[in-house]
Amino acid sequence: MTLSPNMIDQIIPLSDRVLLKPIEAEKITASGIIIPDSPNKERPSIYEVIAVGQGKTGKNGEEIKTDLKKWDRVISWQYSGDDVKIGDITYKIVAFEYILAKIS
Repeated sequence: MTLSPNMIDQIIPLSDRVLLKPIEAEKITASGIIIPDSPNKERPSIYEVIAVGQGKTGKNGEEIKTDLKKWDRVISWQYSGDDVKIGDITYKIVAFEYILAKIS
């Protein structure tokens, strides 16, 4: 699915979903050593939060909200969620439970 870049602000994730923008990892260390791509590309990646859903209702009827907001940086699995191509960037829409950590 490809959308135009000006539509990014119109995407509002539903339930406990989060829209993430990938952040390119450094491929060169501070000392100048080039880090090659790993043959096993299934690894956690760093993303920037673009939009957050309202949350969901738990089994007991309690409201479950996420503690994320726009511009937070998070770690999530590279292959979790669904890809949405907007312009030249492939964003991810993932459930909150697939976010491993928040970077403070």
